[in-house]
Amino acid sequence: MVKGLALTIGLNFVDPTHYAGWDGQLSACEYDAEDMTDIAKSKGFEVQKLLTKTATSENVENGISKAAKKLESGDIFLLSYSGHGGKLPDKNFDEVDQTDETWCLYDRQLVDDELNNYLAQFTKGVRILVFSDSCHSGTVTRAIAANKNIDQMNSNIDNQGKKYRFAPKNVIARTYKNNKTQYDKILTNRNLKESEDKVKGSIILISGCQDNQYSQDGEFNGLFTSNLLDVWKEGTFKGSYKMLHKTIIGQMPPDQTPNYYLVGTLDKKFEKQIPFTI
Repeated sequence: MVKGLALTIGLNFVDPTHYAGWDGQLSACEYDAEDMTDIAKSKGFEVQKLLTKTATSENVENGISKAAKKLESGDIFLLSYSGHGGKLPDKNFDEVDQTDETWCLYDRQLVDDELNNYLAQFTKGVRILVFSDSCHSGTVTRAIAANKNIDQMNSNIDNQGKKYRFAPKNVIARTYKNNKTQYDKILTNRNLKESEDKVKGSIILISGCQDNQYSQDGEFNGLFTSNLLDVWKEGTFKGSYKMLHKTIIGQMPPDQTPNYYLVGTLDKKFEKQIPFTI
């Protein structure tokens, strides 16, 4: 029997002890995780949910690794993340822009190379669906460019009061400096180099924005997740993944354009399925 497992992650704040005194307060990331959990359960997935303090690097790694051991060819894994996006210096020289993109988990940043390495544990034929409602999430592995509407040095709130899901540059710099030994063990690990190329399963990533954009937070959901829920319409949506992506884009502002990105083994049948189909 075909199986579906899901790991949903949402962080409304991070541990200031690790992030140089910054707690990264957000409003709607836990709501995003709750709503993605509801979608997954409605489609028959078995779900593990990690909210804020339980969304640690160890728990995320264990959640993905356990799913990889259970799932076989034809099965599906859903991974969703809502929280801050960050970056660290690329020290294994596999990034054109010389930075590794990250998810800001509660206890530390999870490096893109690590995430791809975890996803490479899944056997060929497993369908992997990733939603990332975070800044710089177009591929979760590529370049970051500046948005002139936001002062990256001091705040993730723009001059109109909108809050975005990225860790400010000064916070990232202090966090790396304070934890350099810990991060350098990851960043210089040759086994993680080009880890995306080692993925055997079929990954569809639908992200909250492009790599050079920012994902907006909200009261009840992030802007991307809010529009995803609106398009999904509690399961009445019957199009493909590409159609889901295209319809969401049609409802988004021009400065936040969700991306559709494929990794691993190309699976046209997977792409044509109604989203969240086990």
